[in-house]
Formats: sequence, structure tokens, C-alpha cells
Amino acid sequence: MNIDLLKRLCETPAVSGRESRVRDLILGEVDDLFDDVEVDPLGSLICWRRATRDGASDARTVMVLCHMDEIGFYVSHVSDDGFVHVDPAGIFDPRHLFGRRVLVCAQAGDFPGAMNAKGRPIHIASRKELQKVPKITDFVVDTGLGARAKEFIKIGDYVVVDERFVDLGDRIMSKALDNRVACWIGIEAIRKIVADQTKHAYNICVAFTAQEEVGLRGAAATAFRVAPDVAIGIDVTLACDTPGIPDEESILKLGDGFGLLLKDDTFIPDVGLVEQVEGLARELGLKCQRHVLRRGGQDGAAAQQARGGAKAVGIMVGTRYIHTATEMIDKDDLAGARDIVTAFLTS
Repeated sequence: MNIDLLKRLCETPAVSGRESRVRDLILGEVDDLFDDVEVDPLGSLICWRRATRDGASDARTVMVLCHMDEIGFYVSHVSDDGFVHVDPAGIFDPRHLFGRRVLVCAQAGDFPGAMNAKGRPIHIASRKELQKVPKITDFVVDTGLGARAKEFIKIGDYVVVDERFVDLGDRIMSKALDNRVACWIGIEAIRKIVADQTKHAYNICVAFTAQEEVGLRGAAATAFRVAPDVAIGIDVTLACDTPGIPDEESILKLGDGFGLLLKDDTFIPDVGLVEQVEGLARELGLKCQRHVLRRGGQDGAAAQQARGGAKAVGIMVGTRYIHTATEMIDKDDLAGARDIVTAFLTS
């Protein structure tokens, strides 16, 4: 399953608007998989594989959208005594940020640090203080550099959670599975098509997009540029099959198959494509889970609304503990998502 590629993708720091490191990694992987590759002005990577079936000179375009960015922070201030203040790029739950190891990515290099909230530690804090959940703006990073921090760290540098990728056997735990999972699927689906020499009637455009976590920005620009006829938004989604959450709120369950989106805050997929994907899954013996997400969005929504519009569908991988440093997926769900995307592109 080329788990090493997923590991390298997840461990590469790249927040919204600073995707260059992961984009360079992807460029090295796709060099021999596509006919044309370009980087657009927002930093999205647009990769074309032209139709290969006879009579495909006037082929339509199917677009696959996989966002590269992870949630993180921008440095907003460095105090005289070296504490780094940050502003979020993406949505965080502050309850998961206490005592986190982070990496400050600066022009001068990468600096490890500890993220904690302002205030007194547990041994001297009042009961009221301990019950309070701080705001994101209450968190600061201590790199241990003291006053020297200003020499190396500047406003506009970025910060990511510093957490390693762990292979748990049947499952994987890491930061940034949202959405390096999609980048992996976009690469590996095309790699399989190339290896099997499978013909396809559509022009395939795989877009590794920028700035999804701050409003689908890269996808909006890229989809307008490409003007696809059909689009597939690939992303992770909630798997809340954990203690304390009712079954009706679980969304997806790990190991029960890839997710097929029916609705979220930004996107109502084309019902005909939903049924087509379900039919392909049945033919291939792949497990599939329909789901509705009350909040959140994904790049498929931007492609659906670009120019005159496109038929679009969302293929998802259920993920526990999304937007934390310990996101978790099931390998079978990941393989199923890759296989259904491959089948869709060549059907």
C-alpha cells in the first residue's frame, strides 16, 4: 500500500498558504505519472493525464481534488523574552493543545517548541482556573531560545504540531491525515492506472490544492481554471465511533468502508454520481458508507460551483479525532477509497 509515502506526506509540515514542502514532495512522486504538471498562482499543483481511449480527442474532463494543507498557525508576535504568539490557520479545539510539541518553521530553520496556554500550572491554579478552556489566542510557544528567538523567528513564519506517524497494524495514527490521505489516494490511483495500462475516456486532472482549511480557496481558483465536467472531492470525514457518542452521531465507523458524502455545509453531491459510485462499489465488493456531515466542507463544493457548474461527488475516509495530533484511519478504508477512485476514473 506504499505506507512509506503516506508517512512522508503526513510528516512534512505545510499549513494553508505555505504548502511548498509537501508540493515538492508530491512533484517528486508524480513526475512520470502525468502528461503535464503546473503550479497555479495560489500554489496548487495541477496534474493532467490525457484521455487514452480511441476517439478521445474531444474528451471531457474529470477533476480529482486533494488538498495539501494541514491546520496550523502563523507567528503573530515574538516577545522580548522569546515567547512566540500565534494566529490559527484552520479550526482547532483548544482542549487538545495543552503541552503539545510543535515545530516553528522559519527561514532560518525549523525550531521545536512547547505549546501551552498562558496562566498558572495545575499545582498552583485555582479550581475555577482549571475548569476554564482557554481561547486559541491564549496559547504561546516556548522554543527554549529565550531572547534569542527574535533572531530566528519572524512574524509570518508558521507552526505545525510535531507528531510522528505511527503504523498500528490495521490502522494508522498521525497528524495531518487531514488531508494527506487524499494526496496519497490521488497519487496511488493514478499510479495503478499507469501500472495496469488501463485506458480511460476522460481527461483526468488531479489537483493538489492549497488553502482548503481556510475556505476552499485553492480549489475555487483551480476549478475555475480547469472547468471540469465531473469532479471528485477526496477528503477525510468524521468517524465518531468512540465511547460517549450515540450511534446516530457516529457519522462513519472505522473499518466499515470508504465514505460516500450525501451532504455537508458546502456541498450536496450529484445524486446520479452517488448512485454510480455505489454501483461500482458493489461490483468490486468494496464496502461503502453513506453519510451526512452537519458541519464542515470540502473541495468538491468549489468544483461543483466553478464557472457553469459541474457534476460532483465526495469520496471520504473516516477518521477518528480529526483536527488533533492523533488522527486515526483504517487501512482497509484507505485502500477502498483508492480503489473506488481508480475504478471511477476508468469506468
